[in-house]
Amino acid sequence: MKIKGLKENYGCFISSFIILLFFFTLIFFCFSGYYKLKKEVTDILYALIYNKEKNEESAFNNLKTNKNKIKKIKKRKKKKKKKPIKSNLITNDNIQEVELENKINNNNDNDGQITENNEGVKAAQKIKFMEVPEIRLEGKNIILNEKKLELKDFEINSLDYEEAIKLDKRKFYEYYFSLVKYNHPFTFSFGPFLDYNSRIIKIFLFFCSFSLDFTINTFFFNDDTMHKIYDDKGKYNFLYQIPQILYSSIISRIIDSIIKILAISQDNIVEIKQEKENKDLDKKYQRLMRKLKFKFILFFIITFIILALFWYYITCFCGIYVNTQIHLIKDSVISFSIGLLYPFGFYLIPGILRIFALKTENRNGKCLYKCSSFIESYFV
Repeated sequence: MKIKGLKENYGCFISSFIILLFFFTLIFFCFSGYYKLKKEVTDILYALIYNKEKNEESAFNNLKTNKNKIKKIKKRKKKKKKKPIKSNLITNDNIQEVELENKINNNNDNDGQITENNEGVKAAQKIKFMEVPEIRLEGKNIILNEKKLELKDFEINSLDYEEAIKLDKRKFYEYYFSLVKYNHPFTFSFGPFLDYNSRIIKIFLFFCSFSLDFTINTFFFNDDTMHKIYDDKGKYNFLYQIPQILYSSIISRIIDSIIKILAISQDNIVEIKQEKENKDLDKKYQRLMRKLKFKFILFFIITFIILALFWYYITCFCGIYVNTQIHLIKDSVISFSIGLLYPFGFYLIPGILRIFALKTENRNGKCLYKCSSFIESYFV
């Protein structure tokens, strides 16, 4: 009898599938996903170091060019001692001659090894010991991609007002599409858009959201609901179920947002990407990875406890109220679908506020921009 009841317990099957998906996510993340994130962080750090070295090398090359010009001017002066100097060019160069020669002489011993002693390389030499064996600092093994430092859409969305006025030249539809790409539950989990989050965790969060809707809907099945189902002879009454569908959808989105805080690594990685100085990059890297590791451990522990409680409660509920399972599944699917549809309309609000704010460069514009950022950060 118990085995037969378990076979008809659809809630148990759904919850068990999500728990199996959780363990698959955990194993895959431990053996692959986490190291991909580490590689992404080290690539960004190498790009930061390379960018600084490139600028320093360019400045040094300018010094060498000026030195060669000064030598040519000296030779001209020796050949033309008796002739007066008509041009102001030599005089201007002579004014800078002593200063340039001092700078160049200080660097002569390090000529050809310009970037070996700067802080960026020191940091890079430490980074190579950070448990990322596939990345080395030797010759062609480094892939320094300047595109790593380019701002992605979600980074532009979080700029300060003053920076956004200078850098954000997007139109309304472009900003709106960026919100859909990086925030909508479906495109966030399954879209081909790259960000600084673990792909396997994003996919799992999609199914975890359904588990939340499924469980919270059971809390609204009280005696009145059961009596209404009995009066309707088991038929599904959509109008009667609308309030609990909406309530469960709202509550699920709130809990889902809290869980995402632990699962998402994007904001933490963007912080180190925006570092303007290359000092102590190794310490910042280690601090970042410790923080991410702590967040992920906490995420998997809390999520497992929640899913285990959900599995127990749903299994018991569906085992006792066998004839109510179909109503529960329908409510859960509708509630989850609402969570997928309402963002398309809701994303219009921060988009409209932001566009008006960037076109109005005054105090009112800054206020509108802050409202848009607040809505995007906490409600999108």
